[in-house]
Amino acid sequence: MDAVTVLGIGRMGSALAAALVGDGRPVTVWNRTPATVPGAVTASSVAAAVAASPVVLVCVTDFPAARGVLDAPGVDVAGRVLVNLTTGSPEDARVMADWATARRGTFVGGVVHAAPDQIGSPAATLLVSGALPAGARSALAVLGEVREVGRDAGAASLYDLTLLGLWYDAQVAYLDALITVGSAGVDAAQFAPFAARQLAYVVDGAPETAREVAERDYPAGPASLAEHAPVLDKIVALRSRGGLSAGRLAEVTARVRDLVERGHGKLGLSRLVED
Repeated sequence: MDAVTVLGIGRMGSALAAALVGDGRPVTVWNRTPATVPGAVTASSVAAAVAASPVVLVCVTDFPAARGVLDAPGVDVAGRVLVNLTTGSPEDARVMADWATARRGTFVGGVVHAAPDQIGSPAATLLVSGALPAGARSALAVLGEVREVGRDAGAASLYDLTLLGLWYDAQVAYLDALITVGSAGVDAAQFAPFAARQLAYVVDGAPETAREVAERDYPAGPASLAEHAPVLDKIVALRSRGGLSAGRLAEVTARVRDLVERGHGKLGLSRLVED
């Protein structure tokens, strides 16, 4: 089994290192401030940590921090597989991939979709992109389910930020809904099961929606754009009366109205993806 180095042993990095130790692998760790992981060797410098293993997991705050760590004196990434498990943009990942390639290293973009206490269990998923050598894949598989999402080094970061954006959009929409019903005296706990059921319609319909977008086929489904338009008008009005910003939904309502006026009223809501 390949030895693995973990750079950055905060809560997540410590969980990664502990899972690898538990798998019986030689593990070396390094942290900016003194910290240890039972069963792992603590390196005295970044250079020593990188030299100790063919696979190096970078688990720090962001891409600038990762570059700052790897630019430390004496660090040689030649022949090493750098798996960067930090949040950043696709452009950040591509720049770092070029940096690693210029130094004869291999860069793998990655993100961890799990809490630290889920690492090493089926609940953890690692999204990775770029060229993933077998040895690195074997090490990552110890940590959770490995899903390769593309050869582009920035693909994992694209997935990560887009999925996080989806969560924020849904969570903020739910909070707005709680404010709306709460202003009318509705108990949040009473409303929650109905909200969960409504959100489940989006989740359950995700594969079909993706097919419609991919094939540019927009069936009306439960309602056509012409039928959605008056409902959207009412929702925007309700939010406005409650002092909430209609924001994105107001833009969507205007867009739906425009599509109806242009003769697309019989199509479904997924038609919004086209100009």
